[in-house]
Amino acid sequence: MTLTAQPRLWVVVGATGTGKTRLSLDLAEVLRERARPVEVVNADAMQLYIGMDIGTAKLAEADRRGIPHHLFDVLDVTQEAAVAWFQETARATITDIHSRGADAILVGGSGLYVSSVVYDFRFPPRDEGIRARLEAELISSGPGVLFDRLRELDPATAERVDPRNGRRVVRALEVIELGESTHGAALPEEPALWHRETTVVGVSVPRAELVERLDERVVAMWREGLVAEAAQLRDIGLEYGVTAGRAIGYAQALAQLRGEKSESDAIAETQALTRRYARRQVSWFKRLSGVQWVDSGCDAADLVDQK
Repeated sequence: MTLTAQPRLWVVVGATGTGKTRLSLDLAEVLRERARPVEVVNADAMQLYIGMDIGTAKLAEADRRGIPHHLFDVLDVTQEAAVAWFQETARATITDIHSRGADAILVGGSGLYVSSVVYDFRFPPRDEGIRARLEAELISSGPGVLFDRLRELDPATAERVDPRNGRRVVRALEVIELGESTHGAALPEEPALWHRETTVVGVSVPRAELVERLDERVVAMWREGLVAEAAQLRDIGLEYGVTAGRAIGYAQALAQLRGEKSESDAIAETQALTRRYARRQVSWFKRLSGVQWVDSGCDAADLVDQK
């Protein structure tokens, strides 16, 4: 098998707990064995944050098998991980990797973040004044009032937005006021690839097995010190983080620290939310065309041999 001369973008996606990280490392090692330099780019929104390690199952530097990794620990917990920012930053990182003649492996389960990089995905314009007015209304009236307005103005978009996610509702209404027909959280029907030499691999695990894995992972996070990690991050502003403060596991750990939840309740809620999130991830990636689905224990060499 002969790889193309042009550097390739490999993309490893799937629900949390399916083994994406292991496959990305195995794939990188196979490519290196075949004299193909390769570097990994993170596409997990929460692994962007400094100090959010246990709750995101972030791969320790010592376990990265000597493979360069990018976009880990690049944001403080008080900063917002905006998708438009991630698209620009990740594409610049991949372009830089390719300029060195190396392949890039984009790996993560944050569907919107992955798709914004991989496909010809453009974001609607922004208006600071409109957003500030809508955010003030969100604070005074709550997300329900704004969501009812969104449902009246754009029912199709409202179906894709969690009515409890005030930021998403505000963004949708902002774009509508600017005369756009969508809030930008959906791909075109037939999305074009951003980089022509791209291979997208989806990792799947049978549902019953995945549920068991996820529930065990949550228990392990508490055992390994997630609450203590959340306490340290609270001291530097985690509770005020627009994105990080709502992360599954961390929000429940913070509630436990405040005495609002018992440990058992915090764990149970985190397990339920993690399972729900995994279902959304599977749904997102199943909608994409051109994804090569594999079992979590697949041989990475087979993926390379097919190119």
